[in-house]
Amino acid sequence: MPTSPHALQTQARERQSLLAVDLGLGCNLLLALVKMVVGVVGRSEALLADGINSASDVVYYVVVRVFMVLARQPADEDHPFGHERLESIGALVVGSFVVATGVAVLLDAGHGVVALLLGGEAGAGVRLIALWVALGTIALKAFLFVYTRRVGLLTSNPAVAALAADHRNDVLAASAAALGIVAARHGLPWADPLAGGLVALAILRTGVGILRESSADLMGSQLAQDIRQRLHGWLREVPGVLDVEELRAHSFGPWLVLELTIGVEGTISVAQGDAIADAVERMLFDRVEFLRAVHVHYHPVGTGRAAP
Repeated sequence: MPTSPHALQTQARERQSLLAVDLGLGCNLLLALVKMVVGVVGRSEALLADGINSASDVVYYVVVRVFMVLARQPADEDHPFGHERLESIGALVVGSFVVATGVAVLLDAGHGVVALLLGGEAGAGVRLIALWVALGTIALKAFLFVYTRRVGLLTSNPAVAALAADHRNDVLAASAAALGIVAARHGLPWADPLAGGLVALAILRTGVGILRESSADLMGSQLAQDIRQRLHGWLREVPGVLDVEELRAHSFGPWLVLELTIGVEGTISVAQGDAIADAVERMLFDRVEFLRAVHVHYHPVGTGRAAP
């Protein structure tokens, strides 16, 4: 039996999403080992801290991958529309770790400020290899950000989109680590906590944004206004549709289930009303990507009776 286009689209999306997660997981594992070893050997506290951050990334990448695999389970009696909302839960996990990372970086920056105020000095003995590792991290994470962001846009996977934002944060964190290394080597200790504080604020902002978006998916928020207007325009193009009285959307990962009520001429037969509803369904499946189901209800408009 040939595979349906819907199934092929789903399989391609799953492969792309899992590849993005696996690539990030492997790179974070490598970076964690390299940065922690070089941080100790190269006498760079900033690089060592960034290596610990990469190690924490490995943990939640494993968690997200588990959610991604569970989300591939087919629909069942308890979950008739599938398990894709587990992807939004995975995004919540990423957002929580990102916020925790931002808090940790902010506390570390505050510790650096306190150390300076108490008369501490930057370690001038930081070795050059630590700087090269930090710069390599920036280049690798920049590539991962671009790649993962593209996959997130193509698949509309909230967990992958959240991971892309985390890669961007890692670019900022590695940049702060590189700045701290350069500052330590040139006797400018104030630059390290300043950069760390700014990076922490950016990370916190990203984490809160991820939590807000993934929570909105789980709460079943409505479509954006521009998308609703586009759908209303398409619906009014269908012959026989006189009005769009109600339009609701439920998201399950990237998939949408639409419920709508349209107005039709009140004097037509039930069979004619069903034909208009069928035309609406076909049009929406043709034009809306990742549409899983459509439920159309129609009301009579203009029954031809005289006004009282």
